[in-house]
Amino acid sequence: MLLKSRPAEEKADLNVTPLIDVMMVLLIFFMLTAKFTQETKVDIERPSASSGSTPKASALRVTLDRNGALWVGDVPVKPWALQGRVRDFLREQGDGSVLVVTDRRVSADKLIEVVDQCRLAGASDVGVITDAEGG
Repeated sequence: MLLKSRPAEEKADLNVTPLIDVMMVLLIFFMLTAKFTQETKVDIERPSASSGSTPKASALRVTLDRNGALWVGDVPVKPWALQGRVRDFLREQGDGSVLVVTDRRVSADKLIEVVDQCRLAGASDVGVITDAEGG
């Protein structure tokens, strides 16, 4: 049996095109599945505080504007549906943190009602964002 040997000048060629294709698919996958935190587009004037701390990025944001309108994330919600929306989010996320973003002109009783609804929905940690905390 005669074996043919390759000429010395012939080099093995490595095709990296499939590797690049796989890397691009992974990059697109991670870009599409990444969760980005965004502030809602609601025009509010936040109260200020001198003892603020930075909130967790994974917390649910409930926005209460000066007219009493509510948003859970970027979705407008009726006051009677707030507790159910918060409960659904906490069930999906598993994190019990809720941040209430409110206008400085909102009355205390409306703010307390929103905080109570969040606690009744099962939130273990409910906070109010101020100018110093929310940016």
